[in-house]
Amino acid sequence: MSDIFEHDDWPPEDRDDLIAAEYVLGVLPGDERRTAQTRAETDGAFAERVAHWERRLALLNAAYEDGPVNPETLEQVESVLFGSAETTTSPAAAATSRRGMGWRLWFAGALSAAVVVLAVMLWPQPTATPLMAQLEAGELVFDASYDAGVLQVAHRGPEAEEGHDYELWSIGGDGVPRSLGVLRGEAIEIPAELDEGVTLAVSLEPLGGSPDAGPTGPVLMTAELTRNI
Repeated sequence: MSDIFEHDDWPPEDRDDLIAAEYVLGVLPGDERRTAQTRAETDGAFAERVAHWERRLALLNAAYEDGPVNPETLEQVESVLFGSAETTTSPAAAATSRRGMGWRLWFAGALSAAVVVLAVMLWPQPTATPLMAQLEAGELVFDASYDAGVLQVAHRGPEAEEGHDYELWSIGGDGVPRSLGVLRGEAIEIPAELDEGVTLAVSLEPLGGSPDAGPTGPVLMTAELTRNI
């Protein structure tokens, strides 16, 4: 590769990831490709990197139909890109060939780098499943969903009796209930800092919420925030 795209300039883990990406892209020279293929067959960690890039770049393959297989095609492509050791040329032609090879090496390295960067940027990254909880007591139901610092609560069923409000609480590992606010209407959004495993509880409080730090009325329902409900 060129001086601006040398594998040895990268940290070992990033270097292996880069080689795996280039192997999947098919831009490695013959010897390096065969070395990478051997590693993929014998080195489990490297094989996982190759499989990772095959999955990420599968979208590129889907854009093209398979063509006829020609065993000589790969050798011809490598000869154009990387030159042939069996070809004997004059010194002037050799110098020209080296300049051409240097340009092709730089282009191949730049192309592989661009494709890898685009694949990382454009490939949709997995997102964490929101935390969920369903608090239920007969016909009264609160469906809670927590993601990116916002707790969304949907209310189904009867409203609080006159002169009262439903109030939502979070209970962490210390067992101390902390008010998240009163629940009025069919949909409520509450900014909050919550973790998986936190218990949500709904109590019936005087209008405006509990006058104390904790629930003063009956706790109607509880449920734990989890990835699956």
